Amino acid sequence: MKKRLLMGLIPPLAAAVMRLLFLTIRTETLGENNLRSLWQRDARAIIPFWHDQLLLMVFGYPGKHAKLLISQSQDGELLTRTMRYFSQDAVRGSSSRGGRAAFREMLEICKVDADIVLTPDGPKGPRHEIKDGVVQLAKLSKRGIVPLAFACSKGRRFASWDRFLLPYPFSRGVYSFGEALFYQAGESTEGFRARLERAMTSNQSAAESYLEARGETAV
Repeated sequence: MKKRLLMGLIPPLAAAVMRLLFLTIRTETLGENNLRSLWQRDARAIIPFWHDQLLLMVFGYPGKHAKLLISQSQDGELLTRTMRYFSQDAVRGSSSRGGRAAFREMLEICKVDADIVLTPDGPKGPRHEIKDGVVQLAKLSKRGIVPLAFACSKGRRFASWDRFLLPYPFSRGVYSFGEALFYQAGESTEGFRARLERAMTSNQSAAESYLEARGETAV
């Protein structure tokens, strides 16, 4: 009964709090055309971002619909139900639970008209280290990967494995989309993983540098 009550109450409350928080933050977006240029070619993207930036990322996605890879844990169930309030659907699974089934489902989704959004270091880390799933998905689907990053000027970092970021109200935020990366024929798995990690690090730096150029320091 307690679990059912939590599952019924927390998602709508969380969605409302997220919306209110986002409305107080001054946000800008960099590099959105890197994603839209794929759409203009009737292609869809794989969009990775780091797990610690999860809270407000749904507002950074400019499309109407995406498929989100979310773990099969209880926290994942809460997140799945919360995302429904933003008209976003989940593919359930992770590297530790349901990973193979989720990967097969994502490969099927790659054949249809939907972007795939995931956290390549989730659900348990290590922090900012890319796991095999996104690399293999890019290789087999031949989709472009468009990194997404978020930085804000004021907030709190929690003492969790990912140093989860809670932006404060009335802070300044920046979403940044990096250039699309494609798995090259003959490229090694580790070679592409390293290239993607560099791209995500560079994209994160771009968001933080944008804030710094305006007299703010990223949290």
